Amino acid sequence: MIAFVKGILDSVSEDKIVVENQNIGFEILVPGSVVSELPQVGNTVKIYTYTYVREDALQLYGFLTKDSMDMFKLLITVNGIGPKAALGILTAMDTDALRLAILSDDAKTIAKAPGIGPKTASKLILELKDKCHLEDVFGGVEESFATENVSAGADAKKDAIEALVALGYSASEAAGAVRKLQVTEEMSVEDILKLSLKNL
Repeated sequence: MIAFVKGILDSVSEDKIVVENQNIGFEILVPGSVVSELPQVGNTVKIYTYTYVREDALQLYGFLTKDSMDMFKLLITVNGIGPKAALGILTAMDTDALRLAILSDDAKTIAKAPGIGPKTASKLILELKDKCHLEDVFGGVEESFATENVSAGADAKKDAIEALVALGYSASEAAGAVRKLQVTEEMSVEDILKLSLKNL
């Protein structure tokens, strides 16, 4: 297995890149969202890779973060979702948005990804819901919470999302509005709700 490739970014196209390392050009398939975050051609880049082996193909799939690669690996465990469909999902939404859609049973948002219909989206949610955690979205990236307060902050945000959904917003809209906030541990659910409504 090739864990990552670090080298000179040789070329970039819509869904793949070539990275040169030790005079070898590695062709790596990437989500469309990665392309806009890459450095300019000629600069050094580090891409985390997943090696996909079939009888007729050996392909590298690449991501800028381990988190994105881990989500890709989760997606392809779902029956009916291959690497191409998984890349399409990660092009349509980032990993946090996908986790929120899964946790809030928002099949409609997931089904907007190319090649993913409502049935496949529902199946994806069913199979991955237990493997996704709200703390991964809200807790891990926010330094405003002390470690011991991560779950408390996540609970307050989750309650605020549920309240927004009750008001008629989609789960993804509600979660997106809450994610934009700089939340402190002193903030109540009501405080989060008021600020989220301004974002909406």
